[in-house]
Amino acid sequence: MLNIQIKYFTDKIDEIHPIGNCSDWIDLRVAEDVEMKAGDWRLIPLGVAMKLPEGYEAHIVPRSSTFKHFGVIQTNHMGIIDNSYSGDGDQWMFSAYALRDTVIHANDRICQFRIMKNQPPVSFQRVEHLDAEDRGGFGSTGIGAVTEK
Repeated sequence: MLNIQIKYFTDKIDEIHPIGNCSDWIDLRVAEDVEMKAGDWRLIPLGVAMKLPEGYEAHIVPRSSTFKHFGVIQTNHMGIIDNSYSGDGDQWMFSAYALRDTVIHANDRICQFRIMKNQPPVSFQRVEHLDAEDRGGFGSTGIGAVTEK
């Protein structure tokens, strides 16, 4: 089991905890009330900083209900927090773009994260041909796949 130090920046949010046996993802909450108009972009504070173990990173994505409830999308589609972002003031944020006017209240669950091992070292070897059969082009595993010639 990984032991992760966590600092809370506010008492307006519930403490973070895994969700039983039903999910590998852990919810994050908005640290303060946020009002956004359609077309606004904002870094929404999540009220926590963590000291991730060496060799690990956090992946942050919206909850499945985030757009339905709040009308925002995450601008970079996934946030990555590496273990060097672990200072006393390194509060985690959610980069949001509003597609409609919205109000998000402190303690609302807006996104989720999981802790992942860093990618192992890799190297690339340049070749003239790959040793596998072509699959049929980009998007070839679905019905109605189109290949561009």
